Amino acid sequence: MKNRYLNEMASTLLFALLISTLTGCMKHDDRTAGNSTAGNNARIKAYNVVWDSPGRDHHGSMPAGNGDIGINLWVEQNGDICFYIGKTDSWGDNGRLLKVGKIRVTSEPALLFTDAVFRQELDLETGTIQISSHGTYGGQQADIHFSIWVDANHPVIHISQNSSVPVKLRATAELWRTAPSPLPEIGTSDLLEDRSKPGSMHEPVIVEPDSVIRSSGNYIGWYHHNKKSAGFDVTNALQGLSEYYQEDPILHRTFGAIVSGPDAVRVNDTTLRTNPAKTGRLNVCVSTLHPADPGQWLAATEELMTQTDAIPFEQLYREHKQWWNRFWDRSWIYATSLSDTTASTGKGDAFVVSRAYALQRFIDASAGRGHYPIKFNGSIFTVPYPDKPGNADYRRWGPGYWWQNTRLPYLSMCAAGDYDLMQPFFNMYAGEVFKLNRYRTKKYFGFEGAYFPECIYFWGSVFTSTYGWTPYEVRTDKLQQSGYHKWEWVSGPELVFMMLDYYDYTGDRDFLEQKIIPVASEVIRFFDNFYKTGDDGKLVMHPSQAVETWWDCTNPMPELAGLYGITRRLLALPEDLTTDQERQFWTTFFTKLPAIPLRETPSGKALAPASRFEDKRNVENPELYALFPFRLYGVGNPDMELAMNALEHRWDKGDFGWRQDDIFMAYLGLAEQARDNLVNRSKNFDKNARFPAFWGPNYDWTPDQDHGGVLMKTFQSMLMQADPYSRKIYLLPAWPGTWDADFKLHAPYQTIIEGKVRNGTIEKLHVTPASRRKDIIMP
Repeated sequence: MKNRYLNEMASTLLFALLISTLTGCMKHDDRTAGNSTAGNNARIKAYNVVWDSPGRDHHGSMPAGNGDIGINLWVEQNGDICFYIGKTDSWGDNGRLLKVGKIRVTSEPALLFTDAVFRQELDLETGTIQISSHGTYGGQQADIHFSIWVDANHPVIHISQNSSVPVKLRATAELWRTAPSPLPEIGTSDLLEDRSKPGSMHEPVIVEPDSVIRSSGNYIGWYHHNKKSAGFDVTNALQGLSEYYQEDPILHRTFGAIVSGPDAVRVNDTTLRTNPAKTGRLNVCVSTLHPADPGQWLAATEELMTQTDAIPFEQLYREHKQWWNRFWDRSWIYATSLSDTTASTGKGDAFVVSRAYALQRFIDASAGRGHYPIKFNGSIFTVPYPDKPGNADYRRWGPGYWWQNTRLPYLSMCAAGDYDLMQPFFNMYAGEVFKLNRYRTKKYFGFEGAYFPECIYFWGSVFTSTYGWTPYEVRTDKLQQSGYHKWEWVSGPELVFMMLDYYDYTGDRDFLEQKIIPVASEVIRFFDNFYKTGDDGKLVMHPSQAVETWWDCTNPMPELAGLYGITRRLLALPEDLTTDQERQFWTTFFTKLPAIPLRETPSGKALAPASRFEDKRNVENPELYALFPFRLYGVGNPDMELAMNALEHRWDKGDFGWRQDDIFMAYLGLAEQARDNLVNRSKNFDKNARFPAFWGPNYDWTPDQDHGGVLMKTFQSMLMQADPYSRKIYLLPAWPGTWDADFKLHAPYQTIIEGKVRNGTIEKLHVTPASRRKDIIMP
C-alpha cells in the first residue's frame, strides 16, 4: 500500500504523461476516424447547455473538469464568476472527500452591466465554459468574454478574458474552513460513526482549517494539511487489520491550490488582481501530495505552476481541445424521433435522452481519470445544501464506497470506448483492495481466497459502524455486525465479470494475466472454501443473502449467477493464456454450482432471488441479476420467459437512482418499456439544480452518478448488445421503431460499429475490422 501513496504526487507532476499512458490503450479508436469526426463534433454542439441569465446561487452551477479536478461554476446576479473546486483525492483528516476550495472572479467593468445581453454556454466539443455579455457601456459598444476550462493535460484551471474594452480582474479565495469546527452530526460511512452515541459520533469530529499561503510572490493560494488522521487506526484496530498497513493514507495528505496570472499582482493573502486590459488570464494550479508537509507541497505545486506557465497558452488550449475532440470521436449515439419535427429544439423525447447521455458522459470524463473511482453520491460536483453541515463538503452516505453503487457509472464505458476512465476503478478494487481482501480472508477464516465486502473505505477497510465497535479480538464471528450486507459478496464475481468485459473489448493480455486471472482465481477459491457441498456434490450457499433485500437465503441468485458467468468465461479463454492447473480448478468448481433458483408465479416459472429467500429489508431485484449484469438470460438466450416472468412479477419497480429496471427491459428486448423508463429518467434531474444532468438526490445525492450510469447503459443496450459468451453482436435488440439514430459504439475483440438507423432498419453500417460483420445479428 505504501508505494501507491508515495507515487500519488509523482503522477500529478507527470499529469500529461499519465494521461497519455492511459489513453494508449485506446489507440485503435482512430481506425474509423476521419470524415466522421468533423460531423460528430458539430452534432455534439446541439447538446451544449446554454443559459441567457446568471444563476441564483451555487444550485445554478455548471460542471467542467479534466478527470481529476472539477469545478461547479456559476455567474451571480452582480456578474461575479464563482466556482467550487473538487478533486478525486482531496481526502481530509476525517477521511471525508473535501472540496479543495472556492474562487470568486470579479471584473471591472462588471460582466453584467446595465442592459447587457448575457450568455453562458457549456461547449461540450472543447470542454470549455464560455461566458459573454454585450451591450452599451459608458456610451460605447462593449463586449466582455470569458473562457474557463480545466486543462485536460495539466492540473490547472484556466480563466481567460477577451473583451472590446479594458477589463480589470480580481480573484479572491473564499475559504469556509477557517477555524477548527466541530461537526454537529456525521453520517453513514464516516470513520467515527457510532449510532449508539449522540449525533452518531463515537467522539467529537473536528474539521481542521485550511491555511492561507503567506508569500511575497505574485500569487495567492491555500492548502489543507492533514496534521491528524481521525479514525484510520481506530477502525483498522477494531477489524484486526492494523498490522497490514505500513502507512496511513490520510495522515500528512496535503492538497490545495495556487492562483496566478501573467500580469497579476498580489493584493493581500487571499486576493489577486490584474491591470485593466482587453485580454487577461488567471490560472489556478491544483494539487495533492501524500505524504508531505506544507513546505514540500508548496514547492511541488510551485514547480507544477512553473512547468505549465512555460508552455505557450495557445498550445495548452489547442492540446486541451484535441483531447476533447478525440474523446467525442470515440463513440456517440444521436437519436431523433420520426414523429417530432421539433426534436432539434430540445422538446422531443429522443433529443432529451440523447442530450442526457452526452452530458452524463461529459461528467464521467470530467471526474473519471483521477486516483480513485467516481463517487456515486455526488462525484466531485457537490455544492452546499440547506441545513446540511460542512458546506460543499457534505454528501449523503459519506466518504465510503458501496460496490452496488460504485459499479454503475462504469457499466457503459467499454461500449463507449472510454477505457481510460475505468483505470481508477480497477486500480482500487483489483489492486490494493484485492491484496487486503486476500489477507483479511486468511486472517478471518484461516483459508486462502478473497472475499470482497460490499462497503469499504478507499484503502479497503469495512465502514467502522458497519463492522461494529466490538473489537476483532473478542469476537467469535469476525465478520461485520451490520446485517445489511453481512453475507453479500457478489462484488467479487461482478468485478471479475467487468474485468473480463474489459479484456474482451481491449485484448489487453497483460491485464488478463496480471489482474483478471489472479483476482478471479482467489474469488472462486473463497466461495469454494467457505461453502460446503451437500449430498449431491453441489455447494450449499448458506449463510447468504441476496444483495441488501433478502437477508436469509440459500443459493442467492447474484453470487450464483456471477460464479456461473465468470467460470464459463474463464474456461473459454485461449488455452495458451491459462494453465492446466487453473482450468482444472475452474472446471471442478463449475461442477459444484447448484442450479439457478426458480420460483412459481401466476405467469409460470421465473427466476428467483435464491433457492430459499426470507426476511425482505430493501427494494432491489436480485432475481434479475442473472439477466443483468451476468447475462445468462435475455436476447438471444434460451428460457427467456423465466426472466420475462421475473420482471413482470418483481416486488419493486422504478426508473430513478440506482434502480435497473430500464436495463432489464432492454436486455429482454422490451423496446417500448425501456424507452418509456429511459425518457422518464432523462427528464428527472434535481429540481433545485439548473444543470439538466445533475440528477438526484434520489436514494443517494446530487449529482447522482448511479442515475446517470443506468441511463447510459440502457441507451447503449437498446441499440447494441454484445453476448459475453460468444462473438455475437445484436443490433437494435430493444430499439423503438419511432426513433432514428446515428451511432458509433465499441464491441468485443477491438471492434467498432458505426451506422445509421432509419425507420427501424440499419443503413450505412461500417464495421471495423470487417471480419466481425459476420457476427452481427440484425433485428
